[in-house]
Amino acid sequence: MARGSAAAPGLLLALCCAAAAIAVVHGEDWAVGDNKGWSFGVAGWENGKRIQPGDKLVFKYDAKIHNVVEVDRAGYGGCTVTGPSKLYNSGDDRIKLAGGEAFFICSIRDHCTAGMKVKVAVTANA
Repeated sequence: MARGSAAAPGLLLALCCAAAAIAVVHGEDWAVGDNKGWSFGVAGWENGKRIQPGDKLVFKYDAKIHNVVEVDRAGYGGCTVTGPSKLYNSGDDRIKLAGGEAFFICSIRDHCTAGMKVKVAVTANA
């Protein structure tokens, strides 16, 4: 009987670890711009958010007039698309984040300079 009760805490610990691993893999969905969506003046939306590896940014917008381009730091700062960049244009883009920094702009006309840009720092849960 003692053997069975000693195994119970180990089993419980294993189940907790498995549940935690599933939570990390799933991640959280972040609606960029919250209720406003991916639109003008969204720059700064990311401030104060704890975005972690495995989380997804969800960009919702009118695909006839906007897009989302993943750029490098220079592209973000200058509102330009340079070098290899990933273009999204579905109007409902879901981008899974790995780690480090990620930069996104709208490349249509002057939309980026009007605040359609976000930069996120993806950090592991401490």
